[in-house]
Amino acid sequence: MQTKIRIPGLAGTIETLVDTPDAEKFPEGARGIALVCHPHPLFGGTNTNKVVQTLARTFAGFGCHALRPNFRGVGGSDGAHDQGRGEIEDMLVVLDEARRVFGTGLPIVLAGFSFGAFVQTHVATRLAAAGTPAKRLVLVGAAAGHVETERHYPIAPVPADTILIHGARDETVPLANVLAWAEPQELPIIVVPGADHFFHRRLHLLRDIITNAWRD
Repeated sequence: MQTKIRIPGLAGTIETLVDTPDAEKFPEGARGIALVCHPHPLFGGTNTNKVVQTLARTFAGFGCHALRPNFRGVGGSDGAHDQGRGEIEDMLVVLDEARRVFGTGLPIVLAGFSFGAFVQTHVATRLAAAGTPAKRLVLVGAAAGHVETERHYPIAPVPADTILIHGARDETVPLANVLAWAEPQELPIIVVPGADHFFHRRLHLLRDIITNAWRD
């Protein structure tokens, strides 16, 4: 089941879609909270992006309440794009509200696509510093380094068990950028042959990769 909620944020309302796990499949209740972040809002990114939808539905299938906020200035969310700074703060607000509504004891999963993946690496850093680390990260087409020469993403280090997926033919974020970021961390990357940045006609592979790599 999918619902829409509005969360009070630092710049106003944060419009958020919530995919709820099937109660018949999980009669004992949800197993976690998954926060899923969408691609760059200045280039058409929204919480209805197909990669983001795939991630959210996959996590709902694992028994998580999957939250898909719209970043500032997108859809019904107030404010304006803040180059990731305000977006990181907003995601922490969304997680606080999710814990309040769904339970403070549920493990947190962070997932993001492109700019959303960049944001989530910094959210993960903040959670770890606060002593409440995320259970797992899933990053797809992560924005790293210089992208299209005009933008730079200082992506943060992530835990060794992060699921990192990238398209071999990604022209928006070159695979070389992600390799350069991952190599010092000895972080494996799952490269999908033939996939572009948006994983056209390969969304099922994203779902399958995450499912095969998942553990409760």
